Amino acid sequence: MAKVKSKYVCQNCGYETAGYLGKCPECGSWSSFVEELSNPKDNVTEITVPDSTPPMKLSEIKLDSEIRISTNISEFDRVLGGGIVQGSLVLIAGDPGIGKSTILLQTSGEICAKNKKVLYVSAEESASQVKLRAERLGVKSDNLYIYPQTNLELIKKHIIELMPDLVVVDSIQAIYTSTMQSSAGSVSQIRECCNSLMQVAKSQNISVIVIGHVTKEGNIAGPKVLEHMVDTVIQFEGDKYKTYRILRSIKNRFGNTSEVGIFEMGIKGLAEVINPSQMFLKEYSQTQTPGSTIIVTSEGTRPLLVEIQALVGTTPYPAPRRVANGVDTGRVLQILAVLEKRIGLNLSKQDVYVNVIGGIDVNEPAADLGIALAIVTCVRDVVFDLQTAIVGELGLSGEIRAVNHIEKRIIEAQKLGFKRIIIPEANEVQDKFDGIEIVKVRKILEAITRGVKSISK
Repeated sequence: MAKVKSKYVCQNCGYETAGYLGKCPECGSWSSFVEELSNPKDNVTEITVPDSTPPMKLSEIKLDSEIRISTNISEFDRVLGGGIVQGSLVLIAGDPGIGKSTILLQTSGEICAKNKKVLYVSAEESASQVKLRAERLGVKSDNLYIYPQTNLELIKKHIIELMPDLVVVDSIQAIYTSTMQSSAGSVSQIRECCNSLMQVAKSQNISVIVIGHVTKEGNIAGPKVLEHMVDTVIQFEGDKYKTYRILRSIKNRFGNTSEVGIFEMGIKGLAEVINPSQMFLKEYSQTQTPGSTIIVTSEGTRPLLVEIQALVGTTPYPAPRRVANGVDTGRVLQILAVLEKRIGLNLSKQDVYVNVIGGIDVNEPAADLGIALAIVTCVRDVVFDLQTAIVGELGLSGEIRAVNHIEKRIIEAQKLGFKRIIIPEANEVQDKFDGIEIVKVRKILEAITRGVKSISK
């Protein structure tokens, strides 16, 4: 009998070694190696896969009339790029309790209402527990099949027998294949199970959605190759103690990346937020306050109006603090350096706090000008006009650089009743807009000067 060998695998990146290591040389994580048993190579049986689909000319390939399955949830369809593509493998990841199982059970109910079959594989809950959630969400359908199972071979068997239109696996870390001796949730198991589900999805043209856990750092648990295998990666963001949730597409082979969908968690599950800009501005103070501005950010193809708040005060400590919530701290430090160098604003002995209201993360540089003006108005103890929106990227020499989707941003500001918008001079606006004044600026000092009309003591 051949001797069973073992190896140590990093549970963070999948790096393999013959002996235990305290620190992974690949990703640098500590105490992440777990011993896994591996079968000798001479016991591995070679599997021959029949070639059922010969090479075809591009002009000969015909698309089905229904290449995508609509979820009937417009915010989810937006993130997916218009619906679930047949034969695709989608990964949804998020913190525990954020609502991953809730939205997929709601989606299953909507798809079943279109006379399509859905197989919901529950690897973490019993059938009765899923039934309780379905009753709370109002999901009732004879086309929805609940299968509490963790063995991959049995799951694949029932997928082939049932041939559903959609398969939901909750979650990928909880299922295992009996062909491997490592425990469920290990790097080897996750990689093998995901690869097997991908083969089923592609060969049988069945859409598969898998739920993934995240680490304490917020990254998707398991090897990085997991994200490369799937067609779409969707991050579920938000604070589970608050009502708003954000679906963000970070990879999509069939649609636009960086799209977001906004939801509100209620008693009956997740409800779509039709006008997210109005939601983010709902608590915008009607009394003018120094250090508060409105920016027009863009998430994918969707413009959003969010409030930026800045607080600047004298520090009692030798080194001033720089704190940023919702924006990159390095970006804020760069803006502070430009303000000190280009307009002479001395912030060397000032604490600076910058916050994005609403819990959304603003990653694009088009928010630079709004952050800079919020800091300036707080330092000078003046207030910015409530009816003025701001958009623009700030360069190191103090210039205001052009941004994308400028006309969509103007339309969104106009739709919410803003009378004025400050944009970069380099942006060309093709259409004429009535009811909103477009102010073009070239330098940061010019933006402050031109904004004098909208600033009052």
